[in-house]
Amino acid sequence: MTNQRRQSSPVAVDAGHEPADDGIEQGKRLIRVADDKGLSLAERIANHFYRLSWKTPLHSRRLKGKYPLKLLAVPDDVVPGDPRAGQAIRAGYFLFRGQKLAIDTVDFGKLAVGPAFTDYLHSFRWLRDLSTAATREQGAPVAEALMRKWLAAHAETPSDPAWRADNAAWRLLFWTAHAPLILSSSDLVYRSLVLNCIARTARHLDQSADKAAPGLPRLVAWGGIVAASMLMPGGNPRKLFGEAGLKRAIDSAFHADGGIISRSPLAQLEGVMLLAMVVAVYEVRREQVPGFLIDGLSRAVPALLGLTHGDGGLGNWQGAGAVDPDMVEALVQASRVRTRPLRQARDWGYQRISAGNTVVQIDAAPPPVARLAAAGCASTGAIEISDGRLRLVINCGGAALEGAYIPRDLAQALRSTAAHSTLVLDDSNSTALMPDGTLGKGVTEVELNRQELDNGSRVELSHDGYVRRMGYVHRRLLMMSGDGKEVRGEDMLTPATRGKKPVKRPVQLRFHLAPGVEPTLTADSQGALLRIELGALWQFRTGAGVLSVEDSLWVDGDGRPHPTRQLVVTSEALPGGSSIGWLFKRVG
Repeated sequence: MTNQRRQSSPVAVDAGHEPADDGIEQGKRLIRVADDKGLSLAERIANHFYRLSWKTPLHSRRLKGKYPLKLLAVPDDVVPGDPRAGQAIRAGYFLFRGQKLAIDTVDFGKLAVGPAFTDYLHSFRWLRDLSTAATREQGAPVAEALMRKWLAAHAETPSDPAWRADNAAWRLLFWTAHAPLILSSSDLVYRSLVLNCIARTARHLDQSADKAAPGLPRLVAWGGIVAASMLMPGGNPRKLFGEAGLKRAIDSAFHADGGIISRSPLAQLEGVMLLAMVVAVYEVRREQVPGFLIDGLSRAVPALLGLTHGDGGLGNWQGAGAVDPDMVEALVQASRVRTRPLRQARDWGYQRISAGNTVVQIDAAPPPVARLAAAGCASTGAIEISDGRLRLVINCGGAALEGAYIPRDLAQALRSTAAHSTLVLDDSNSTALMPDGTLGKGVTEVELNRQELDNGSRVELSHDGYVRRMGYVHRRLLMMSGDGKEVRGEDMLTPATRGKKPVKRPVQLRFHLAPGVEPTLTADSQGALLRIELGALWQFRTGAGVLSVEDSLWVDGDGRPHPTRQLVVTSEALPGGSSIGWLFKRVG
């Protein structure tokens, strides 16, 4: 894949020129993941003491320096906010995933809300929402009042999570992009305090960026440093330092294929947004965008698009809900990367098959390691299918969207193998979910074999998630016809050469159906007609077991669950090996 600069814009990238085979690597590949249980005790202790050091006189001295008298520019915020959340702020309360917090009683020093809501408040991401729903004259008084409250609680002494590196960097980016909302006051003392806090935030990031968690948090932290270097006077030394750090952060946050290391579509979305916001800073200062930044975007956007369905929205993978198509489109436009969806993310771990109106997405890799993902899912081998702008087969999703609609217990359940469209052996997860929320033992190897044929595509994968505990290897064969009207599959359980000796065990093969898909079982309990509301008629058939229909749910991009149904094929795993063949066929 080559990247070509367009003459019409200093940052536009055309990543659409791909090899004739569209980048598909034919043949077998083995994907391994390290046995990682998260941060060690020593690492946790070191991080704890580092955060405690923020309150010491030494760190306080590090934050001292020249006070900027003004910002050199105000970059554009390249992504629209949520108008509902913005209207809520104007009405006197914060609204986040169905949770409300009254503005007149908010105490930034003692926030009694969940971690994600807390980060939303400390990052000042709500400024984007407010600016979407209010003019400068309408929004500035509200923003200034909240700004004064936050400064009173946190301006002097850094603390966690308010000054955690990623929160601090997002805050710096949103403060500068929405400076008219927070710097319109005629109170010179207040304005000086805001500008001084921006400078202190930049110095704090200078010290803490490389100590941020790997992946998206570290990427955001270095992005904040680069932005600060160009938006405050005397930033040239910081710019050299920041660009070197941002390049390292991009290289470590994204795989070579452009997918983020946490394997989360939400993190991928945020990573693209961060890079686009940093590019906007270069633009407003009329400075040349570094090649590594353009290259990072040109790789990350195709990977993001690889998880879009026919409606342009994202699939439900690794805790994400189905992110709205308008958000994805706005972000891709902001990135100025023109490209096609990546069909084979070999390192990120997702495969995409498309023909006619049909798109199939496949999780073809082990789950992310514990230290990289808070809502990693046991979803290896799962699929999603869409027909044009309508979805047919989905995963439940939403484990990372805990809030008023999704309590903690449900969020944990949504991470399970049973919440995904794949095979479940003996009602067990292919990768264990631990009581502390981390992922335990399970899938460490996935063998992948992809072939592009004249009459369609073929993907075969296997994983070792059940080998140690039950002695079975799960193999899944997927084939799509050249016109996209047939998706065939076979799920096989074969005895492993290592691990526990296999015995007969129950099997459930699950296909969660999208909202608006109404299944009707056939008389022989071997098939079902699937009527998509306002869409085509599909037929499902299974070659083994007994088919039934059960309740399920699907989580949208706002973290709201919607009731739906699932097809469940019940069968048995036999010590000598067993298989279940199945077919989705478009019949109308």
